[in-house]
Amino acid sequence: MAAVPTWLEVALRTLSAVSILFLMTKLLGKRQISQLSLFEYITGLSIGNIAAYISLDTDSKWYLGLLALSVWVLVSVGMEFATMKSRRIRNFVDGKGRVLIDKGTLIEKNLFKERVTLDEFMEKMRSKSIYQVADVEFAVMESNGDITFMLKKDLQPLTAQSLGWAMKPERQPESIVMDGIVIEEALRKSGYNQAWLNQQLSVKGVKLEEVFLAQVDDAGNVTIQTGERSIP
Repeated sequence: MAAVPTWLEVALRTLSAVSILFLMTKLLGKRQISQLSLFEYITGLSIGNIAAYISLDTDSKWYLGLLALSVWVLVSVGMEFATMKSRRIRNFVDGKGRVLIDKGTLIEKNLFKERVTLDEFMEKMRSKSIYQVADVEFAVMESNGDITFMLKKDLQPLTAQSLGWAMKPERQPESIVMDGIVIEEALRKSGYNQAWLNQQLSVKGVKLEEVFLAQVDDAGNVTIQTGERSIP
């Protein structure tokens, strides 16, 4: 049997590694992507290195990389379940939030513990449209490295609740047409049918095939995007 060319072997291994990595990432869940803890960060780096080894190393025992990859994923999944069940393990693995501002007072020792400089902290405040420490009632460095702020009561935005207004529940807008194709399930969920949609398109002078995106809100108002313009 003729030997497989090296370039073809590398290509096939890379495709296999990408496929396996995709499936294992799906197994790890969305949190692995959006909010990495320290352990998950280490896991991500390790899995990436192992995948590169599987793709490029021409060692005859490359399949051992698949075993290592599987072990890393199993350990990571097991750790996630353990942190869900145990607060003590969760605090150890993911860490705990640390208060950086309490009642308008910046806590210097906690900034030092988190290795956050004043410049970095002020930059984070400005990114939240906050410019004075004295305006902040409470600030916490979360376990994922983000900093959350709570303004003092008199500086918080007005809400319907603070004004004593009773508001009706509101449903999220539904996308009823995408790329010129009617999304039947979303249309039914909104309480409308194809005849109603055709009428709405006729009133707005738009053909179905011209619609890039159409959404309907809780009040029955339809907004249409044609790719070139927005039609309220």
